[in-house]
Parts: sequence; C-alpha cells; structure tokens
Amino acid sequence: MRPIRPLFAVRRGRGARRTTSSVPAVLAVSAALALTATACGPGDDNAKDNANDKPSASSPAGGEDEPIKIPDDIKDRLKDHGIDLDNWRDGEWKNWDKDKWLREAEDFINPIIEDFWDSDRMRDADKRPDKPVDNDISGDQGKTDPTPAPVDAQPVATPYNDSAPAAGKVLFEGPEGSMVCSATVVKDPANPGKSNMVWTAGHCVHAGKEGGWYRNIAFVPSYNNDGKSAEQLQGATKEEVAPYGIWWADGVRTSDQWIQQGAASGGQGAPYDFAVMHMTPEKGSGKSLEETVGSALPVEFDAPAVPSIDSIKATGYPAAPPFDGQKEFSCADKPGRLSLNQTDPTMYRIGCTMTGGSSGGGWVAAGQDGKPALVSNTSIGPVTAGWLAGPRLGKEAKGIYDEVSKKFGN
Repeated sequence: MRPIRPLFAVRRGRGARRTTSSVPAVLAVSAALALTATACGPGDDNAKDNANDKPSASSPAGGEDEPIKIPDDIKDRLKDHGIDLDNWRDGEWKNWDKDKWLREAEDFINPIIEDFWDSDRMRDADKRPDKPVDNDISGDQGKTDPTPAPVDAQPVATPYNDSAPAAGKVLFEGPEGSMVCSATVVKDPANPGKSNMVWTAGHCVHAGKEGGWYRNIAFVPSYNNDGKSAEQLQGATKEEVAPYGIWWADGVRTSDQWIQQGAASGGQGAPYDFAVMHMTPEKGSGKSLEETVGSALPVEFDAPAVPSIDSIKATGYPAAPPFDGQKEFSCADKPGRLSLNQTDPTMYRIGCTMTGGSSGGGWVAAGQDGKPALVSNTSIGPVTAGWLAGPRLGKEAKGIYDEVSKKFGN
C-alpha cells in the first residue's frame, strides 16, 4: 500500500512548511476546453466516447516526511465531495462511475500518493485522452489558411534540460489507464524566479462535457533527460526517468468552455483548450519548480496575429506510432490560421508530424520584447499527423493564469 499525502497538509522534515486553511485551497477552480488532439490515456466503456485523440504532447532532495494526521473536519468536507482519503489510497481513485467522477471546477482534488509514479508506470504510460480530427476540419467557416505541408518532428538534443529546460511530460490516470501529455514551466507573476506553475492543454486535465477531472496528475520536467530508448529504460531507476523529481498538481484551472463543450472528436472546445496547473514536489528540498529546473517561460497573451509571426516552435513527447512517448521532439514552422467556426477565436496551425502525447506541449515564439515566450499549446491534429493546431491565448487564458497565480501567491 502506497502512503498518501494530502496536498493541504503541513509538510514536516526537510521540506518547506506549507499549509492551507480550508478545503477550497485544495480544490482547483477549473474549467477545461478540449479539442481533438494529441494526448494519451485509457478509459472504460462509459468514458471512451469522451476522450480526444490529441498529441499527448536535478535529483529530488529531501528526506521522508513524518506521518501526517488529517483533521476530521477536513476529511468530512472531502467526503462531501465524494473523497475518502483512506479509500482513495486503497484504490477508490479507480472508480470512474459517472456519478462519482468529479466534474465541476471546484471539485478538483489530487492527493499525492507517494511512489505511485514509479519508473515502470511512467515508462508504460502511453494512452491518449482524445481522438484526432479530420484533416479538413474548418469547413471554411472563418479565416482558414491552406493546410500546411508536413514538417518532420526533430529529436530534441540531449540532455533535455540544456535544450528545453522548461519542457516536460504530464502523467495522469483516466478510465482507460495511465495517460500522457506534455507541458511547460511558465513564470508566476506572484513569485518571480520561484514559479511552480505549468501550462498544458485543457484536455490533459479534464475529459470535457461528458467527463470530469483526471486523477493522479503529475508533471515530470525533462522526462528521460538523456533520451534513452524504451529498451534502455527497462529497469531504470526513478531518478534516471525523473531526474528533477515528480511534481503533483495541487491546483488546476482550465476554461469553462472546455468543461462545457470539450469533446473527444470534432474539435469542439479546441480554441479554449488550455490549462494552468500549480505544482508541488512529491519529495523535495523546498525549492520551487523554476529554481529546480533553472527555467520558466513568460506567457504572451494576445500574441501577434499570424502574419506577424515568422516561426513557432512546438515541443512535446509524442506517444502514438511511430513514436513511443519516451523521447522529446519539436517542430518549427511559420504558422497559418485555422478557424473551426465563425464564433470562436481563430487558432494557430503549423505543419508537424508529432502525434498523440504531444498535446499540451508549449508553442514558443518571439514575444513583444523579442525574447522567447509561450504563445500557445498543442491542442488538435489529424489522424494523418501532418499538422497541429493550438489556441491563441486571449482574455480567457489570461484569466485562469492570473487566478492560479493569485490563489497560490502566498
């Protein structure tokens, strides 16, 4: 039986001391917007129709935490949301019954189960929470440019922490099993130089209109830092797979549009398919995620229109064939426009052969100051894997970003 540590507990021992005074500090205000894209994950018969096929795009220090007793009043409040921590530890998190699948923004909870993500489970996670869209998805209802020519995904140079230190892999559980996406460490306005915030896709944290919050959500910066093959990772230590530790989401926010509209196919909710997570280390020395990996990207909201951007670079861990999710890849291309309908914002689109698993991975371009900034994330792509599309980040994206920053500002 794995020990479980609630995210609102007081951490003792070498780690930094952290408390929250009420359950709402743990429950993330989150709404997600998903488009058929590139994440990876499993599900039961009731949830399979809800998954989208999206690219599911330093050694940890610190000693063992002392046993933690959870106050009865907090346990009672969690039970009101259908969460009994003892049962959760014993496998209740596997219950995907629709009546017990927490869905609303305030229902998110993600207790740490220490050593849940061991090296074998991390390596074998390869499912996608979505399904791909048709190659011609726009129907010319808005401003859509010609389909871009495919751009072959290129391996990111190893070690990844030198080449793309802010990038990493998202691991989580869905009805069908262990799932994967990609993500990026971003700056936190409330904690300059000490950010614990990560940017990913909405469909990597929430199943959309027919589902709820995914579970056991964790982020592994510079996953498989040396770019070893799946065979070489057999028998690898946890530190080899996750050299900068495993970080659990203790707060998540995504768009209301994704929660209300997101679907497994057809691109519904894609223009709002983004999410912001606040992370806490499973085991650590008290350093922030940004300090641990040595990098965090600024987020550019209302980035320049497509004609003004010379190039966007997308990075992620593609897991669907011909990839296996163990290595990091990237694509760079001049973006075009993709409009799914006339009422939703136009999306960015680039040529790229990355597949499911790359979802949520950061799209980086020159910001207004000329320096690299995150301007989007991988959301959807066709089954032919010739292009990817990502949302243009506007007021909705900035709203959830500011909310997470403010929520954990202290």
